[in-house]
Amino acid sequence: MTANATIESARRRPKGDKRERTRAALLKAARELIREKGYERTTLQDVAQRAGMTSGAIYGNFKNRDDLFMALATSYWPPIKPVIRRGSTFAEKMRALSDATIAAIPDRRDAAVGRLKGMAHTLNHEELRAQVREHTAASFERGAAWLDAVADDDGLPMPAAMLVVVIHAMTEGLLFQRFLTPELVPDSVIHAAFAALALERTPAADA
Repeated sequence: MTANATIESARRRPKGDKRERTRAALLKAARELIREKGYERTTLQDVAQRAGMTSGAIYGNFKNRDDLFMALATSYWPPIKPVIRRGSTFAEKMRALSDATIAAIPDRRDAAVGRLKGMAHTLNHEELRAQVREHTAASFERGAAWLDAVADDDGLPMPAAMLVVVIHAMTEGLLFQRFLTPELVPDSVIHAAFAALALERTPAADA
């Protein structure tokens, strides 16, 4: 590619792409600094300086430090994405979810320490906790809608709004215990935990 072609390509690149790259660079810098200094000692000015940018760049992407920390938490905690076969039973869907949980282990293991540090920091900051509650509530709402959509003819073992919380808590607990004591939480345990949700349907499903 010639120099002129490279310049022309850059000119045609959407402005949104530049914003995304700026945001990604700031998040990367924030992650590095938090690992080195911790949450309490990481400032927005530090992040901008590490990323080689001005303070204006960081305030153009994040409202404040809590907003940056929330973005960091959601960016570096890989989602679990089950592959659901059309027409599958609820038990088969739970198996797909356990398979996806196991598949996410390597990437989540890399981010686990940062995740725990972020949770510990959040516990002591009510404004940040409020953001986490709002984000989590929205996530639970989407998850419950998904569960209702993929339920089979027998329904769900409990109301979708309850089931999504159970699955979330179970998944997080299993993964962190796996990271801590992998020999005690093999894949078979993760499969069994999700399979247990499909063993019995209760009247609560109609509540």
